[in-house]
Amino acid sequence: MYEGIVQELIDELGRLPGIGPKSAQRIAFHIVQTQSFDVRRLGEVLLEIREKVRFCIDCGNVSDQERCNICRDPRRSRTQICVVEEAKDVVAIERTREFRGLYHVLGGAISPIDGIGPEDLRVRELLLRLADGTVEEVIIATDPNLEGEATATYLSRLMRTLEVKVSRLASGLPVGGDLEYADEVTLGRAFEGRRLVEH
Repeated sequence: MYEGIVQELIDELGRLPGIGPKSAQRIAFHIVQTQSFDVRRLGEVLLEIREKVRFCIDCGNVSDQERCNICRDPRRSRTQICVVEEAKDVVAIERTREFRGLYHVLGGAISPIDGIGPEDLRVRELLLRLADGTVEEVIIATDPNLEGEATATYLSRLMRTLEVKVSRLASGLPVGGDLEYADEVTLGRAFEGRRLVEH
């Protein structure tokens, strides 16, 4: 335990995902000890993010405008939608340069243990996007873990009655892993070898 404001900084940093107590302490002391570190700029950026960043009204991706740059891009195919759990997964897939369609960010995965059901995700919005018949294929790209598989199964069953091809990313992604940590080659191969979900 440190005194006052230093401990408060460590505590606040420790609330961030992936930052444990030791990492929070290291970052806090880096900020305190490094005179060239621009604390004011960090504060300005954090405030600006809160004010300007929002979620795309179409796909749910992070954007600083009403629609993200992918949804606004006229070169993207409107016939394919890749369904991902989080906005960070969009970035991971975009790095592969294998997919030229649109995305749909669910905002998480089904996890009964955490109290997250389908109604807590952007499933209704996905179905609305499929209603006009433009989309020919939905690629389910949820994480290859228990929650991601449960979400993929739920979505594929939900779309059985729709006139749309449903596929799932192929092997190549490690079970229990997260898309954001997969390298471009692995993700690219997974896209090329995606398989249809049996109805």
